[in-house]
Amino acid sequence: MVAVVRILIRRILLLVPLMLGIVLFVFVVMRFSDVDPASAFFQGANPTPEQLHDFREEHGLLDPLPVRYLDFVVDLVHGNLGTSVLTRGEVLDQVTTALPLTVQLTFLGLAIAVVLSLAGGVTAAIYRDRLPDQIIRIVSLIGVAAPGFWLALLMIQYFAVGLGWFPAGGYINPADSFTGWLKTMTLPALALSLPVAAQLTRIVRTSVVEELDKDYVRTAIGSGLPPHVVVGRNVLRNALINPLTVLGLRVGYLLGGAVVIETIFSLPGMGKLMIDAVKNGDPAVVQGVVITTAVGFVVVNLVIDILYLLVNPRLRDSTA
Repeated sequence: MVAVVRILIRRILLLVPLMLGIVLFVFVVMRFSDVDPASAFFQGANPTPEQLHDFREEHGLLDPLPVRYLDFVVDLVHGNLGTSVLTRGEVLDQVTTALPLTVQLTFLGLAIAVVLSLAGGVTAAIYRDRLPDQIIRIVSLIGVAAPGFWLALLMIQYFAVGLGWFPAGGYINPADSFTGWLKTMTLPALALSLPVAAQLTRIVRTSVVEELDKDYVRTAIGSGLPPHVVVGRNVLRNALINPLTVLGLRVGYLLGGAVVIETIFSLPGMGKLMIDAVKNGDPAVVQGVVITTAVGFVVVNLVIDILYLLVNPRLRDSTA
């Protein structure tokens, strides 16, 4: 336990320069934007050059870039993501309103991907080179090749428009109706998760097959232990090490894919917030959404690293 805490502290300390680098990258990229915050603030009001100059001076837009970056970092440390030039409101308020939906969509998609990949990968490994394995491998190959937005459009056409089982868009808060929330989130979560589930299924199958071929498995089964006990207690735990590593990287895909999926299903999450901000020329909101998403990705990968240490005692002992 002490070793885990020591490694955890070390990983958290490494996050500090990483986050500073991410903030610097986002800050520099946003400076190349053609959108002028002062012009966007006075959109449609025909401001005078003096008004534009006063706005830029008030918001520090005339300061040197290093000074503006330091001010930006200080604001972030204090939880200030800036002010929207269109709504005149705090970006943090908009982000905290949209973030819960994106978190719900991402983790619902992640849960679906994990369940499907474990079921499919373990089944394919147990029945390798037989009919179930062949079917699962073909389905997973199709899933890897199918982009999420294409699956979303097909699901809307078939399940929403054709069969009427689910709504084609919109969002219902789970506090108002859990059934309604589940209906509005099922198709977006499936469209987001199926490509990830297909990739993880192939990785889980390969890892489980490698474990099943090891001597300790044959010895355990030969000694009279039921195969399902050996697979559940030993094989699966050892085989999950590689999929866990890939799962951390796939969380980034889920967060990025949520931008497109939320737009397709008209979900008022972080993705739709950023798309609207890009179309309306609101760089502060775009900046806030990107940084929040990056922080979420880093935190999730930290959690994955902790899980990786817990299921891999050899790595934990070697890094202690």
